[in-house]
Amino acid sequence: MRLPRLVLSSLAFATLPTAAFAHTGVGDTNGFVHGFMHPVGGLDHVLAMVAVGLLAARLGGRALWLVPLSFVTMMILGGVVGASGIGLPYVELGISGSILVLGFVIALGRQLPTGLAMALVGFFGIFHGHAHGTEMPVDVQGFAYGAGFVLATALLHAAGLALGLGADRLAGAWSARASRVAGGAMAAAGAGIMAGVF
Repeated sequence: MRLPRLVLSSLAFATLPTAAFAHTGVGDTNGFVHGFMHPVGGLDHVLAMVAVGLLAARLGGRALWLVPLSFVTMMILGGVVGASGIGLPYVELGISGSILVLGFVIALGRQLPTGLAMALVGFFGIFHGHAHGTEMPVDVQGFAYGAGFVLATALLHAAGLALGLGADRLAGAWSARASRVAGGAMAAAGAGIMAGVF
């Protein structure tokens, strides 16, 4: 079976020491548009946000809104911490690790309790928020920037939800397998980002 091999390979990559891929201080960070573009402009953020939506879709029920809401809530908290100038260690490792771990969870196809899924995505949301918050302008434009990255994040979660729910509707019995393949690809991408391949 290939899935255990993928899991072991990705874990091996995850243990490699990596340099920070920090986004902080890159380019103009003024206003709504720049805040919106931060999550959609990086492969790491896009994959993580879509993974949250896909995980929520796989869990179904209340998880459809509780899981993405947990991520966004904790991301906002992390953003406030970052904007306040409070450091957080291993931010970039937390971001790439979110893709790896969430990808694994999706690939394994196990049903997590909704509370555990909320805690897991919320934990990773702090790192994503901190990365956004450290770039947030410290004035009225900061609110616009924050609104931009929150909206972009919610839309990427919605894209993941749409993929997961659309696969259920279109692929029927094959949707679980397609979801597991997508999760495996995400985990591999997360390992690649951690290793500096992407």
